[in-house]
Amino acid sequence: MAEEEEVDAADEQGGGDANAVGGGGKKKLVIIVAVVLLLVIGGIAGAYFTGLLDPVIKMITGKAPGDAAQGTEGGQTGPSVFYELPALTVNLNTGGRKARFIKIQVSLELEKAEDKPIIEGVIARVMDNFNVYLRELRVEDLSGSACMYRLREELLARIRVAVSPAKVRDILFKEMLIQ
Repeated sequence: MAEEEEVDAADEQGGGDANAVGGGGKKKLVIIVAVVLLLVIGGIAGAYFTGLLDPVIKMITGKAPGDAAQGTEGGQTGPSVFYELPALTVNLNTGGRKARFIKIQVSLELEKAEDKPIIEGVIARVMDNFNVYLRELRVEDLSGSACMYRLREELLARIRVAVSPAKVRDILFKEMLIQ
């Protein structure tokens, strides 16, 4: 009987089990709010990156989200100027197996015709960069369209560094033969 009186007194003062349950309820509420907030933010970010919010952004700002970036990179400012690099034949990395070769011929799409002398001045550096990169490729690295896209991006990155003041828009494959 004395124990019951102690428990009742503790409950009246707020120090009993009811208070412990209330503390756990606050933790659950905070966790639920955090999860819901995280899902909402994730949903909005996913909708933005997939392009589902483009009409809403265009309605609010009056222009599409990619309009500012397209002015420099996406849109062409003038007629295309091409510079053909000499054909390049390189042996591929086969790891000791039978020798395999790649013959590649590319054209560079330049931003301005005035960039041709710059390219001609550093053509040895460009060809060296291509040779070094292509010699480390394996035949497996060159199969399929995804591999071709990766090759284009790698060569483009190397040539942009080599011809730094000149602007190269793209690399166009004229011929590619793997033997």
